[in-house]
Amino acid sequence: MHLIINNQIGFTTPPEEARSTPYSTDVAPMVQAPILHVNGDDPEAGIRAVQLALDYRQEFGKDGVIDMISYRRHGHNEGDDPSYTQPILYKKIRQHPSVGVIYAERLVREGLVSESDVEAMRNRVKAWLSEGFEAGQQRGQSYEVQELTPATPGDAQAPKPNTALERETLARVVDALTTFPPDFNLHPKLRGPVERRRETFAKGGPIDWAFAEALAFGTPVREGIPVRLSGQDSSRGTFTQRHASFFDYEDGHEYTPLKNIAPGQARFDVYDSLLSEEAVLGFEFGYSLGDPTTLVLWEAQFGDFANGAQVMIDQFIAGSEVKWGQPSGLTLLLPHGYEGQGPEHSSARIERFLQLCGENNLQVVYPSTPAQYFHLLRRQMHGGHDRRGVRKPLIAFTPKSLLRHLRAVSRVDELAGGGFREVIGETAGMEAAAVTRVLLCSGKIYFDLVAAREQQKLEGTAIIRIEQFYPFPLGEVQDELARYPETTGVLWVQEEPRNMGAWRFVQEQVQPLIAQTRRVLGYAGRPDGAATATGSHHRHEQEQREIVEEALAPSGARPSNIRVIGRRRAR
Repeated sequence: MHLIINNQIGFTTPPEEARSTPYSTDVAPMVQAPILHVNGDDPEAGIRAVQLALDYRQEFGKDGVIDMISYRRHGHNEGDDPSYTQPILYKKIRQHPSVGVIYAERLVREGLVSESDVEAMRNRVKAWLSEGFEAGQQRGQSYEVQELTPATPGDAQAPKPNTALERETLARVVDALTTFPPDFNLHPKLRGPVERRRETFAKGGPIDWAFAEALAFGTPVREGIPVRLSGQDSSRGTFTQRHASFFDYEDGHEYTPLKNIAPGQARFDVYDSLLSEEAVLGFEFGYSLGDPTTLVLWEAQFGDFANGAQVMIDQFIAGSEVKWGQPSGLTLLLPHGYEGQGPEHSSARIERFLQLCGENNLQVVYPSTPAQYFHLLRRQMHGGHDRRGVRKPLIAFTPKSLLRHLRAVSRVDELAGGGFREVIGETAGMEAAAVTRVLLCSGKIYFDLVAAREQQKLEGTAIIRIEQFYPFPLGEVQDELARYPETTGVLWVQEEPRNMGAWRFVQEQVQPLIAQTRRVLGYAGRPDGAATATGSHHRHEQEQREIVEEALAPSGARPSNIRVIGRRRAR
């Protein structure tokens, strides 16, 4: 028969009855799903297999596998000759009638159609294809209409949306985040953090990263915008910081506060997905295309783990709009930062994403405060697009140590008001005319620089944070630099090695701004490296100190060339 069902899940059919059926009932414990083996020469069997698989999924809520046994009649792209390497096989294939011929003969044999009917069908299809080809030839162009017109620089600058909220709206979400059913037994270790959230909000802050994120998820849900988050340990948070779902301490049942904010709210879903980044990210990318009204987020356990999904990022996320006219609003959350955890848990490879940027295809952002992160996520649904209204994927580098950093906090007023700032200038209120050096940086290194500057009581060094790399906020950076004297040295500071991170991208953007005053953008950071980070925590601490010392050293008041810290790593 053409359709063979290999039962891989073990139905409840008694063994004696199973032996009397025409189906194989071998059980393979590795794949807990029914597998339908189908002869590719029988299209009706293929349709029946799909029907069975869908019916099974509808009835039991589980997947099925269709194993279609077929062959490739022509070579790769139908342009090469596979008989070079498989002459015997392709002699048999040339002698074997095609699926269309086999099916047509079957229909004729069963009296459903005549041979003249089959010939007429074939002629109609050939004529239709020929007409389309000729039409294209007459217009002097091929059918390559899937590509969109590239966005202009003006298109890239979308109007900034209003992401601020009334404090009362935030208060309602906070109430839902800190209220549990009477019969729910909260884990004893989580009672304090939950209670502190309510108290912290009432006092106006400080709001930490996870709290701001919960509000960023809860407010759009309350506004009717669904939110979907997946990733390894996403419900708890890789760093035990999120706790989007709670589990009863007595019986283990789950309660998700963000699903219980208000009647009629939108959906909030959080999934702890498999450590199969390519598969999961591919699914979430498809989900973002199928439901563009949902804020779809995928979080890597560490930003480095996105390496396992590089094909999805390179081939689909970065180019889907230009290649296929398929815009996506997918958000990637990639924990990034150098804390001495080794080369596999430090870098989300900022440089790779910046290399993919072009034609206004992505948003690449490295926010430094909870308020920035809050407004960034809200911006993604209320305005993460260009002037044409086309949504863009968001690549957000998120913190690890900053999740609990005492200085990486925000006030409630910063969430209730304002918006996402692509560039944050000096906040210490120093006299601009007295500044002799400007440090440009992004992310965690900012807090190291501020702490060292305060400790050394330096007054002539200003620090500017570039929060968004792409589209690059050129005008805002230029405005910030223009506040200081033209003799002021400008230095880019980063944690990553010189051949990684944002250095080369930022250099290309900023150097033209200061070249007219005959200045050269300096660099303070790790030297070129084959690995993203050292495996020695002691060596890491030494490198971090050297970066900060080099950036703030008096000799760097007016850097004139590229400056690289660090001695050669021990082999």
